[in-house]
Amino acid sequence: MKRKIKIIGLLGGIGPEATGEFYLFLIKKFQEKNLIRSNKDYPRIIINSIPAPELIYENVHEKSLGPYIKGLKDLEKIGADFIVMICNTIYLFYERLQREIRVPILNLRKEVKKYLLKKNIKSIIVLGSPKVMKEGLYKFDEIKYVILSNEEIKKLSKAIFNFNRGFAKLKQRRIITKIAKKYLNQGVESIILGCTEIAVMLKDDDVPKINPMDILAEAIIKELIK
Repeated sequence: MKRKIKIIGLLGGIGPEATGEFYLFLIKKFQEKNLIRSNKDYPRIIINSIPAPELIYENVHEKSLGPYIKGLKDLEKIGADFIVMICNTIYLFYERLQREIRVPILNLRKEVKKYLLKKNIKSIIVLGSPKVMKEGLYKFDEIKYVILSNEEIKKLSKAIFNFNRGFAKLKQRRIITKIAKKYLNQGVESIILGCTEIAVMLKDDDVPKINPMDILAEAIIKELIK
């Protein structure tokens, strides 16, 4: 009997540039793992790039989740076998969103924890949206969690917002890099890039960093092989 080809649903657009980067990265992962013999070996991937409000501020209201819920339901209707959300902050609402659909959403927080413990990482700092940092999306009992000052969090949020709208992109990168290096110099072991825009900004910087979207790509491949 022919094996059913799983359909991957990607909820993106938050922001669009990071979604494009993730898609290309995922394709390279398939190639690196020797899963592709010809073009027909690539999995079916459906990207739903939604025009949703940014979740970079501390107060996220229920109505802000509306476009995300609709985006997930659209992927479910199309026939996705599982869904991945190309955004860090949205995973703070993982359980709330999973209740809206029957299709499983991969749990990024759980995957990141497994990765950190496997790599025996003892201390981290998260660069992300205020909600991700303050509500501790990547805060785990086994690992020391260092948080930015309120002033630095404001600078970070502004840089993310400006980068996403294409304003003075090099300047925004410099702001992020300066904050990152300050904490690395203070002994923090690794940076978690807790925002997809920050991952795009720092992808070429030579600093010890962990991109949760890389971990998510690995989780997708495991799910497909399973």
